[in-house]
Amino acid sequence: MSYSVGQVADVAGVTVRTLHHYDDIGLLVPGGRSHAGHRRYGDEDLDRLQRILFYRELGFPLDEVAALLDDPDADPRAHLRRQHELLTARIEKLRKMAAAVEQAMEARRMGINLTPEERFEVFGDKDPEQYAEETEQRWGGTEAYAESRRRAARYTKEDWKRIQAEVDDWSERYAALVAAGEPAVGRAAMDLAEEHRQHVSRWFFEVPYEMHRCFAEMYVSDERFKAYYDAMRPGLAEHLHDAMLANAARHEG
Repeated sequence: MSYSVGQVADVAGVTVRTLHHYDDIGLLVPGGRSHAGHRRYGDEDLDRLQRILFYRELGFPLDEVAALLDDPDADPRAHLRRQHELLTARIEKLRKMAAAVEQAMEARRMGINLTPEERFEVFGDKDPEQYAEETEQRWGGTEAYAESRRRAARYTKEDWKRIQAEVDDWSERYAALVAAGEPAVGRAAMDLAEEHRQHVSRWFFEVPYEMHRCFAEMYVSDERFKAYYDAMRPGLAEHLHDAMLANAARHEG
């Protein structure tokens, strides 16, 4: 019994091109050819392909797979033992990964009740809980922190999308303002600083102007916040700091 390259590709879930490549590099040379010169695979070839795909699934490069399969000292039982060891290691790794995900799901420190897939859809590669532990240590006993958690726990994926869209839109407009050379004490910058304050007040907790001043100081004194804002546009953190202070003085004066 022999099989065409197309039949083997369908059964194994690989492409014909992959089988051709394996043949070209000597990793899986079919045991026969048809009268027309087409590749024909026998049962031994399928057994070898199964082992190849197993090692590939575990991340082995093709040259190491070839070395494993062509070791003259290896026997079928040794291959089975090797497969069992690798599978056991993979299972343990996946178990630990699952436990970590479960722990994160249970913690929900910021009240962001989204699946990992939804978080990526909303936030991309930015981690919304990156500073969650530090935030809790700094402000965990405050009413503002409690209010933020209460509100965040109610938000749906669509709510978080709207929040993130507002952040992205504001960031683009503030970066453009800095690029245009608008002064930090000008009306345009102060209006965007006020928009920043209102965004936090609307979605998380009320931010009086005195608290907004504290935010401004943190944005330039904490290197992480400074790097976050300066990544939007060099010098933006300092510019925003001045605009927030000017905006607070404008409304309080």
